[in-house]
Amino acid sequence: MINIEKYKHVIWDWNGTLFDDVELCSKIMNQLLEEANLPKITVTEYRAVFTFPVIEYYKALGHDVGAKNWEKISRQFISEYEANKYHYTIYPDAKEVLTKIKNLGISQSILSAYKQETLDELVAHFKLSEYFVGLVGLDNIYAASKLDNGLRWMKELGFTKGEVLLVGDTLHDCEVANAIGADPVLLSLGHQSIEKLNECNIPIINSLSELLDPNL
Repeated sequence: MINIEKYKHVIWDWNGTLFDDVELCSKIMNQLLEEANLPKITVTEYRAVFTFPVIEYYKALGHDVGAKNWEKISRQFISEYEANKYHYTIYPDAKEVLTKIKNLGISQSILSAYKQETLDELVAHFKLSEYFVGLVGLDNIYAASKLDNGLRWMKELGFTKGEVLLVGDTLHDCEVANAIGADPVLLSLGHQSIEKLNECNIPIINSLSELLDPNL
């Protein structure tokens, strides 16, 4: 059971948790696979193989991830993502949930593996900046890990174990939450399948609105 009112702060993941970009990412991956003469994948297959650091899921799909090629395909992915990101949006209930949590007097922030500059840009685009006391992204495009940023951010927030809820959509979010002393909950709609998420043995929600349901 998730009792949102027991927390003083909620840390949100962005991609796949608030921003519904799973289809976009799988489409771009299929472009890269086609160009590399590798088998294309479905969204279901994408969610079954996606992981952090993302270089590992590129490798699992057969990509050459040698230093030179990894640089090339990473930049190609980001270029396509940036060109198409405004064709996608946040989950339908995201703003309502953010509003209700804010009205409960609970502060909120975002901890993301997305590049800081583009994270700031997208959050502002969807008129969500007012909901967050901080946006914490990476300083590069390679989406390796957000653990170090998470540790620094938790220290800066000043909260202790049991006071912070971390909402994400991947096993990495669970790992980060455990490492920084936050309680994790995972959304089943994002970048990893519910079968993978079940490995964490923690609460899983099927919509953001479920965070506010005391019976779940």
